[in-house]
Amino acid sequence: MATAGKVIKCKAAVAWEAGKPLSIEEVEVAPPQAMEVGVKILYTALCHTDVYFWEAKGQTPVFPRILGHEAGGIVESVGEGVTELVPGDHVLPVFTGECKDCAHCKSEESNLCDLLRINVDRGVMIGDGQSRFTINGKPIFHFVGTSTFSEYTVIHVGCLAKINPEAPLDKVCVLSCGISTGLGATLNVAKPKKGSTVAIFGLGAVGLAAMEGARMAGASRIIGVDLNPAKYEQAKKFGCTDFVNPKDHTKPVQEVLVEMTNGGVDRAVECTGHIDAMIAAFECVHDGWGVAVLVGVPHKEAVFKTHPMNFLNEK
Repeated sequence: MATAGKVIKCKAAVAWEAGKPLSIEEVEVAPPQAMEVGVKILYTALCHTDVYFWEAKGQTPVFPRILGHEAGGIVESVGEGVTELVPGDHVLPVFTGECKDCAHCKSEESNLCDLLRINVDRGVMIGDGQSRFTINGKPIFHFVGTSTFSEYTVIHVGCLAKINPEAPLDKVCVLSCGISTGLGATLNVAKPKKGSTVAIFGLGAVGLAAMEGARMAGASRIIGVDLNPAKYEQAKKFGCTDFVNPKDHTKPVQEVLVEMTNGGVDRAVECTGHIDAMIAAFECVHDGWGVAVLVGVPHKEAVFKTHPMNFLNEK
């Protein structure tokens, strides 16, 4: 493309301070360096994680910053060493990338790449420790290596997934985070067996995707847990068979679930990031074989507390 190797001026939504409205600004986007890719973002979704780090109530404040990580776009240019992508390719950014060389990438049991695992505090590129965004020479920080609230962004090649150009980017952009996160947490980590009972905590986009994973795996009972009863009707479309609102009960919701299921659920997937929900998800699984998968991002100061006997009883 004509812009390859040049600084691109474009519009971006910049978060200057925690909790303050984003401001549409003209930013300069430097060309991609070695192992980096310039991407024209056509569609970006809003994930609650963006809101969470914009509020910065429980996380390290890194500002000014361009948020956004759930998106779809087209490769504009590539940096030195990039061979798997070319300009014109359709891509989805992923905040947990793959270098394909480290022990994690070579293991079938992990995707926590040593180089490209999610780092919410880093606001610069890995290669040279610099930002590719500036406004009048002042650096604007990146977010989880993606920063999709910009018409153009620069992303490490290992944090991009090439997709079929026939796929509508306005629809599949949610595969960039929410859907793949929830679905993968259930199918690839929780791995519920056919006929099992699964509890899903939080029925937002990630939770519904996790629920869909439980349905696909053949779970016979899928219990949705949420503080908003209006979400039950939507959840039914994704396989929800039961709904529990913690506010409807005087006892902890984990006790309610254990009683409902005669000893606990086989699998639980937590998709809220609230520490109480995380503890409840762990404590509601059956002893001997129960597995809880924690997906949400907790408060920076959060502490997970449970009795050691839960582990000794093989949860």
